[in-house]
Amino acid sequence: MRKTADCREFPSEMNCTLTISGEEEEVVRAASEHAASVHGHTDNPELRTMVRESLKDAIPEHA
Repeated sequence: MRKTADCREFPSEMNCTLTISGEEEEVVRAASEHAASVHGHTDNPELRTMVRESLKDAIPEHA
């Protein structure tokens, strides 16, 4: 099952609209790197756990 991380679900001064979708490990890695490089968070195991817990199942486009 593909997973999705959506910045719009978290308060941000930048009003970030990025959505990342893919296999779980890809999304955790990309979303954590994005959170660090764009939002100033520290990319560490705690952040990756929070990202993983916030993922949602992606809705198939051809459903």
